[in-house]
Amino acid sequence: MQDTLNKKQLAIIPVAAFTASGETEKLNGALNEALDAGMTVNEVKEILVQLYAYAGFPRSLNALGALMAILAQRRLNGIEDEIGRDASPLPEAMESLQTGADNQTRLVGKPVTGPLFEFAPAIDRFLKSHLFGDIFQRDVLDWQSRELATISALAALGGVNGQLKSHYAMCMNTGLTRAQLRAFIARLGLTCGAAVADNAAAVLDESLS
Repeated sequence: MQDTLNKKQLAIIPVAAFTASGETEKLNGALNEALDAGMTVNEVKEILVQLYAYAGFPRSLNALGALMAILAQRRLNGIEDEIGRDASPLPEAMESLQTGADNQTRLVGKPVTGPLFEFAPAIDRFLKSHLFGDIFQRDVLDWQSRELATISALAALGGVNGQLKSHYAMCMNTGLTRAQLRAFIARLGLTCGAAVADNAAAVLDESLS
C-alpha cells in the first residue's frame, strides 16, 4: 500500500487550494512548482478548469489567466514546458447524464440519492451530467488526481466540511490510502497554514472513525 504522494500529486494540492482561495501570489508560486515537478501544461490547466465546479467561474478564470502569465514568463526565461496530451474525444454516443451517474456511483460506492436532490433535481442533473460526466470523463487526469484537487479546494474554501468528508471517501474509493490522505494534510499545513490543515485533519478523523 502506498503511504506517500508522488511529486505531481503533492504539487496539485497548493495549486487547487490557492485557486479556490483566490490567493494569486501564492498560486503563482504553486503553478511554477507544479510545472517544475513535471506536470504538463494541460494537466495543470485541467485542474483549473475542473475547479470552476467547486470554486466558481471567477476563481477558475483568474487561475487560468495566472497560468498564461506564468507560462509566458517561463518562456522568456528560456523554459519550454511540456504541453502534454489533450483529452481524448468523448464518444459520440455518450449520454452525459448516464455516464455521470455511473461515474458518481463508482466514486461514492453506491447510487447518490436523497431529499436535497428530490428538492432540487436540477442540481442533481447538473452534478451527474456535467461534473461527473463531461468533466470526470476527460482523461487528461486520473480520478485520484481529480479527487486530490477537489479535497484541496474544499479544504481551502472552508465551510464545506460535509462535502469534504464525502470526497475523502471518494478519494479512498479511487485507491488513495489513509497514509496518503495524512500526507495530504501535512502538505496542506505547509502551504495553507495550521488552521486549514487542522480543520481538514478533524474532518478526516471523523471520516475514518
